[in-house]
Amino acid sequence: MRLEVNGTAREVAAETLDALLVEIGVDLASVATALDGEFVPRGQRAATPLTDGARVEIVAPMQGG
Repeated sequence: MRLEVNGTAREVAAETLDALLVEIGVDLASVATALDGEFVPRGQRAATPLTDGARVEIVAPMQGG
């Protein structure tokens, strides 16, 4: 399936948002996610299906000051 992840086109095998994060090696506990512009809570990622052409945003907190 072809997705846009943080603005970059990717070809992936994952069928859910949770599986996508695992496939691309993202720490599930330390990121926030959005699918097609809508925030997806951590607890709903496994039940959130992906569709061809979907836009996924993955945001990690930044430290600094």
